[in-house]
Amino acid sequence: MSDKPKPTEITLHQASHVLEVAFNDGERFQLPSEYLRVYSPSAEVQGHGPGQEVLQIGKQDVNIEKIEQVGVYAVKLHFDDNHNTGLYSWETLYRLGKEHNTLWPQYLQRLKAAGHERPEPQH
Repeated sequence: MSDKPKPTEITLHQASHVLEVAFNDGERFQLPSEYLRVYSPSAEVQGHGPGQEVLQIGKQDVNIEKIEQVGVYAVKLHFDDNHNTGLYSWETLYRLGKEHNTLWPQYLQRLKAAGHERPEPQH
């Protein structure tokens, strides 16, 4: 049996654009749709190797339309900008939750460095 954390509850809060994930080790994360979208594990976002990541711009209003379970190890998130190619494994969701306070400021810094302003979300 694996000792890796597994979700015990996944709740989509569409009005606030947040995916709430509780894990069997007691951790609970509130993951904004925009954050999940810009850190999608898909090749479209991550590229096909180190240094090939594609900066996602203008995703502040993106929302999740549907969550589809994939086996017993992941979910596919269907975003309202038609992106749905990333599989979010339990490990990925957990890592994104644990590292939110590091990854989100890095994303904002990369946006700024690329000359993009991030308007406040409209929701």
